[in-house]
Amino acid sequence: MSQPDATSDVYKHEKDHKNSNDLEPTATRGEAAVGEMEETRNGQFHRSFSPRQVHIISLGSNIGSGVFIATGKALATGGPGNMVIAYTMVCTCVWAVLQSLSEMTIAFPVSGNYIDYADRWVDPALAFGAGFAEWLGRWYLFSRDRFGASCAYCKAGWTAIVAAEAGFFNVLVQYWAEGSMPLAATITIFLVACLVIFVLPNKVFAWFEYVTSLIKIVIFLIIIILSLALVLGAGPKGTFHHGDTWTSLPPFLNGFSGFANCALLAVWAVGDQVFIGIMGGEAESPRFSMGHATKLVPFRVNFIYVISVVFITILVPSDDHRLLGGTGVAASPFIIAVQDSGIPGIPSLLNAGMICGVLAIAAEAVYLSSRVLRTMAHQKLIWEGLAKVDSNGRPRWALIITSLVAVVLSYIQIAAGGLTVLNWLISITSASFFTNWIIISFVNWRFHRALEAQNDPLFTEVYAWKSSLWPLAPAWLMIISIFLLVCCVFLGIKPPGGTGFTATNFFQYILGILIIFSFTLAYKLIYRTPWRDPKTADCTTGRRPLSTEEIAMLDSYYRQPAWRRFLTYVQLW
Repeated sequence: MSQPDATSDVYKHEKDHKNSNDLEPTATRGEAAVGEMEETRNGQFHRSFSPRQVHIISLGSNIGSGVFIATGKALATGGPGNMVIAYTMVCTCVWAVLQSLSEMTIAFPVSGNYIDYADRWVDPALAFGAGFAEWLGRWYLFSRDRFGASCAYCKAGWTAIVAAEAGFFNVLVQYWAEGSMPLAATITIFLVACLVIFVLPNKVFAWFEYVTSLIKIVIFLIIIILSLALVLGAGPKGTFHHGDTWTSLPPFLNGFSGFANCALLAVWAVGDQVFIGIMGGEAESPRFSMGHATKLVPFRVNFIYVISVVFITILVPSDDHRLLGGTGVAASPFIIAVQDSGIPGIPSLLNAGMICGVLAIAAEAVYLSSRVLRTMAHQKLIWEGLAKVDSNGRPRWALIITSLVAVVLSYIQIAAGGLTVLNWLISITSASFFTNWIIISFVNWRFHRALEAQNDPLFTEVYAWKSSLWPLAPAWLMIISIFLLVCCVFLGIKPPGGTGFTATNFFQYILGILIIFSFTLAYKLIYRTPWRDPKTADCTTGRRPLSTEEIAMLDSYYRQPAWRRFLTYVQLW
């Protein structure tokens, strides 16, 4: 049996469950029926993700180039001290995001997730701004090293990220092809492999993400074990590492710029956890799957990622020229450490794993972007015709538009000057990641205000789920996200390396902030959208009480001994 979350975040139910009225929300049956009709008026998504699939996908999500390669850039520009502190700080945001998001997703498991919540509990204009930002963008390191140019940090959107991953896919393939395959051919292969999944039923996407996540998990475990062995001196040329990389070189490089750069690179490695929330909206049991993910994913990120970062700082000195001089897997500190130890075969293994990761992340980008676009249409923030969901549970028009934009952005790299155009398109949404974290924290606070104003008994229902130590999670998320935005602006003014201020660098960092703010404000002024009153905010549409089967499943789970429940978090089958 698959697993829900651990008991610490569960409001314990009475053993006899009292009666069926415990499962009723505040709204009357008539109001609930109206809410159900409103939610399904453009068709319904299918609940295609099984609890086991959500478990594995959550465990493997965002394991990719951010962990394997961006860590090398962080070490070279910030030093080991800045790197460990920055990565640890950013990793705590994963816990805060999932705690804040899961409360709302478990009670209201609608695909589109916090875009929907921003509309119903705050303001439709905020939903439009957040949806626009999420459809186009999230923070992502788009390293032009991949295409043979100088390294620069930009912003890749959830739609534009497909183009970024297409370019990276080319670099990974060329590692074996050695330049024999033209860029147009590798991009075409990549797009076909990525987009054909969405012609098929949603369950195919679920299984694709499941299998690629399994591959990434296994490779990452190999890397962690190998890193420990290398620290202890494994390999024909291996030596025991005493931590001299911390003592013989400065642990902190480039001052606050070095730290800020490490923090933004950490965001790439950590990834956007909103995907898990939107996937939870199409899960068979959101309470079951999201509750579990709130513990599993933060553990993976805070423990496993930080351990790997510590290993990197011990194995590779921050002044190693290969950290900034290599492309693709050659810039990975793991590969550098393996090469120094004389162990063969690992670069090809990692390259193969990263190809799987690139395809999986691109497919996630198309999936998430189409759901966000559909949600905006369903809420009538844009043309409602895009909200139609077909009989197979696919938002067909939203998928078509998202795919077309991704294809155009992917092929634009081939044209003369196309990469420059792509970089500026990507940089337009440069603040969306942190902005959306801020929005999630604020929406979560408004969610609690609405429940309180309406005396809603949500958190007293059977197996209700509430964030641990609320309001710590949304408050912490707000503080760190604002700090990360400060880092973003600071790097726009003073990038690491002493290159000085340039208008191009500055606007590639802050232009997204200006545009997203302008879009939200313009929508507010043009449509005069209402600020939601907590007393009348919608706490009915899309609300999903636990079914009898889910309650029976949770009863069965909590009857198991603690050691058996723990094993459900680590098993891969």
